[in-house]
Amino acid sequence: MVRNFRSEDEGKHVRTSDGSMVGTIDSTSGSSAHVRPDQDLSRSTRRRLGWTEEGEETYEIRKSHVDRITDDEVRLKEDF
Repeated sequence: MVRNFRSEDEGKHVRTSDGSMVGTIDSTSGSSAHVRPDQDLSRSTRRRLGWTEEGEETYEIRKSHVDRITDDEVRLKEDF
């Protein structure tokens, strides 16, 4: 099981299971984190993540969406 997000996770890159850049963690709060999306994030990836509202500065991810958290990045589960 993946641990809760911590303040030291802020600034880490968030990537899909295949390594595509999603964004950067802006803030954390226990089992959730707010991610500032990458400028080049495709519409299809946004839809898959449920980030369909335009103009939001950050979007939430939950620890249940995360496969692993390393020293450098947060990697999302394949089915997310």
